[in-house]
Amino acid sequence: MDHGGFFEERVGFVPSRVGARLEQGRELDPSGSDGYESAVVQALSPGCFDVKTTQLILWGILLGQGLMGNGARWNAVAARRAGASWEELHAVARLAAVHRGTTALNLAAEIIADLRRQERERQADTAAG
Repeated sequence: MDHGGFFEERVGFVPSRVGARLEQGRELDPSGSDGYESAVVQALSPGCFDVKTTQLILWGILLGQGLMGNGARWNAVAARRAGASWEELHAVARLAAVHRGTTALNLAAEIIADLRRQERERQADTAAG
């Protein structure tokens, strides 16, 4: 099964670390990797939450852990693709900051500012035709 499609649907592409994991798993342990990746997709698709809510929760978890990798960024992208507003992303960042402190808000501010800039550039490119 191609699990990369799940990430393409959520984020718009397969993040490099995920792609490397999928490729290595297919090559070195196809059946084990397929089972693991199926479990990941199932865990990231709880029936009681819509995609936007799931991605906002994941965004908050990663901010709250203070992880500086791209995971939080990709969850923010997925949340936006699922309809999350800038206010919702910021509100979740504030919740994460209750447990993590300023580090969570600093990381969130950096990611949100970068995503907003990228979206404005895409809109300007589209308008310029």
